[in-house]
Amino acid sequence: MKNQTLLLIDGFNLLSRGYFATSYGKELEQLTKSSKGVYTNALRIFFQKTFNLISQYEVTHLAVVWDVKKNETTRRLKHDFYKATRSDLPEALIQQFEVCKDVLESIGIQQVSVPSYEADDVIGTLAKMWCSNEYGHCYIYSNDKDLYQLLSKNISQLIGGKKGDIVYSFNHFQDDYHITSEQWIDVKALLGDKSDNIPGCPGIGEKSALPLIQLYGSLENIFEQIDVLDPKFNRYKKKLIEGQKLALISKELSAIICDIHELNEFLFDDLQVNIERNNLIAELKELELNIKY
Repeated sequence: MKNQTLLLIDGFNLLSRGYFATSYGKELEQLTKSSKGVYTNALRIFFQKTFNLISQYEVTHLAVVWDVKKNETTRRLKHDFYKATRSDLPEALIQQFEVCKDVLESIGIQQVSVPSYEADDVIGTLAKMWCSNEYGHCYIYSNDKDLYQLLSKNISQLIGGKKGDIVYSFNHFQDDYHITSEQWIDVKALLGDKSDNIPGCPGIGEKSALPLIQLYGSLENIFEQIDVLDPKFNRYKKKLIEGQKLALISKELSAIICDIHELNEFLFDDLQVNIERNNLIAELKELELNIKY
């Protein structure tokens, strides 16, 4: 299985971005749907992008990874504030999520989710397993910067943009941030994340978080040396001391779990790309989608 290429798609990241990009400023009745009333605005983008990625990156193995319900994750069970501020999803997006899963199953594209774990954790575990076995390169398709912590010489992130995808590699990350990918967790711990309701260290922003980790290496080192902190960070000293507990909790919440034991016996052979063409033609016809594949 040497020199193979694995693509892990953050399923809901792609589907929801497709939905909101094509529904912005529109009423529900303005969204595209089939003659049978099935909304298709997000599905069209999801499947076209998936087929483009398979072709462009000569993908041999593929999985679409899904989140579980936010109330059922290990992080939420331990910290009830985690992602508590997220609003309910639009009904038209939920409908397309269910249809998307059915179509993927029909055409033979594998889907992976693990109870109580988020998609990032599943992606992290599978990506690390793939690379530890030296099967080849792994691409992660997602716009989520949390995944930067997974980057390595064999793991790159594909980030969608208006001018096309960016292949964001470990080298790009080091050139941009001058830290290791694992240290991205410490930066995120200081900054927090409003979308996930991760508090971070109040009063520490982008101008100070990265330089602190560049100098001290980790959150723990900062607090071990807080009494002899470099004078250029004196203005943040009080905020760091007051926010220590929240910052450490934020680090725990920000760290992607890369050793899900339920995946210990996972077989990558099951992810080989082998799309059922007849089923694909039938599914696209049913949804009235004109997609190249």
